[in-house]
Amino acid sequence: MRRLLASAALALALAATPAAAAEKLTVLLDWFVNPDHAPLLVARDKGLFAAEGLEVDLIAPADPSAPPRLVAAGKGDVAVSYQPQLHLSVKEGLPIARFATLVETPLNTVMALDGGPVKSLADLKGRKIGYSVAGFEDAVLGAMLATAGVKLSEVTLINVNFALTAALVSGQVDAVVGGFRNFEATELELAGKKGLAFFPEENGVPAYDELIYVAAKARLGDPRLPRFVAAVEKATLWMINHPAEAWEVVRKSDAKLDDELNRRAFFDTLPRFAKRPGALDVGRTERLAAFLKGRGLLDTVPPVADYAVDTK
Repeated sequence: MRRLLASAALALALAATPAAAAEKLTVLLDWFVNPDHAPLLVARDKGLFAAEGLEVDLIAPADPSAPPRLVAAGKGDVAVSYQPQLHLSVKEGLPIARFATLVETPLNTVMALDGGPVKSLADLKGRKIGYSVAGFEDAVLGAMLATAGVKLSEVTLINVNFALTAALVSGQVDAVVGGFRNFEATELELAGKKGLAFFPEENGVPAYDELIYVAAKARLGDPRLPRFVAAVEKATLWMINHPAEAWEVVRKSDAKLDDELNRRAFFDTLPRFAKRPGALDVGRTERLAAFLKGRGLLDTVPPVADYAVDTK
């Protein structure tokens, strides 16, 4: 009887205790919502963020280059950014640091049309190559061409303003740099063409993390961040174990994602999501920094601890 009374008293006490309010966390995305953000969408819509006591707001930027600057200025908690861009931001003095990884392999490619005159990187000599963002893409292209004995000065670069697929299909350019293997390749197929991709990590460029999470250095001790990482890790592992169910969650999260391009992009990206998002590969980070310095984009290679932390 005493046990029953004690249990009843405990139940009443728990019922009378208000649930702790979820802490808000703002995540500024790198682009409009797309399958690259699947772990975030699943963690939100499957209640994994809520289980960590977080209410996470995912915000697409008006300017894709703005999120790291906004986070540094305290106008957001987390930004999705790019590993190469982090190094360049640190060079500019932006006080941000990487604390987790979203996509752990490069997605970037140099892409031409299959069956066309470009069969190898050497065939790009004297041809027109489209790009969207100068800087890192120039460095990637220059290094890749060098493996085939071609100089960057021996190609014509044309800014196609993010319309990579359209520029390639229309014949405006002979190849593009910056086309993602999980998106533009499928976009070409759906347009009735087939892409021929050359991968940076196979042609003179060290492997790197494509998408990462960054926060202001002054906020790296924020207790919400490890809980955020824990939820993202659980979401990623669940997606890998239940890919069809995961696609259903992603598809239903935004009506704009419910089409064949995004469906295929999701399954193409799935194996590339970081399984241990909080883990930091110091050697890989150092190799990319050394590459950027060798290509003239960095003046020095600062210690990794200055701009990246491990939250595993």
